[in-house]
Amino acid sequence: METFRYTHLPAAHAHAYVALFDHVSNAAHLRQRIVRASQLEGPEGDHEREAVNFAFVDARLITSILHLQTAIYQAILAKIQGSLRTKTVHSEILWALSPNNNITEAIKRFGVSDSTASLIVVRVGPPEMSDIEHRMKTLVSGDPLPLTDLTKLTDWFAVRKCYKLNADPALKAPGLSIAQQQLAAGEIVVSTVAMKSIAA
Repeated sequence: METFRYTHLPAAHAHAYVALFDHVSNAAHLRQRIVRASQLEGPEGDHEREAVNFAFVDARLITSILHLQTAIYQAILAKIQGSLRTKTVHSEILWALSPNNNITEAIKRFGVSDSTASLIVVRVGPPEMSDIEHRMKTLVSGDPLPLTDLTKLTDWFAVRKCYKLNADPALKAPGLSIAQQQLAAGEIVVSTVAMKSIAA
């Protein structure tokens, strides 16, 4: 697990705890828990919602740590400014990643699905969340990886399709290597996320 620290922000939202998992085997069960938590009422519902109070992001569509950090930061700012488009800061991360403004589509595309095999788990909160890594590992059945391995899991075909990059002139310049195309695509994607709140 890694921690992104934003010490200039209010303490309640100054940290983002991030873990990466591969070979996830309980994605379908995890998705069912998230859906169920949203439907339960009373103390049981409150307990279950807290248990799954994370952003679950399909790692295949994330091109870099900067891509992920940009979406997290945009979501935290929206929370602090009272301008969330979704119900929580964690679902806002998924909305921030999406190239369009359809919340349902953002959750479907970037969130956990029954077939998700690699997963990023994010929790925004204060600095004293000492048990958070244990909670993440309890929730997700998979192999923990360092966040620096994120780009090894990126599905560039899916990224280009999702962000509609196949016709982008920056990727069609003659003589570009695969690595150069991926670098250009990554820069476009980060810019898209960074500018989304302004465009919206």
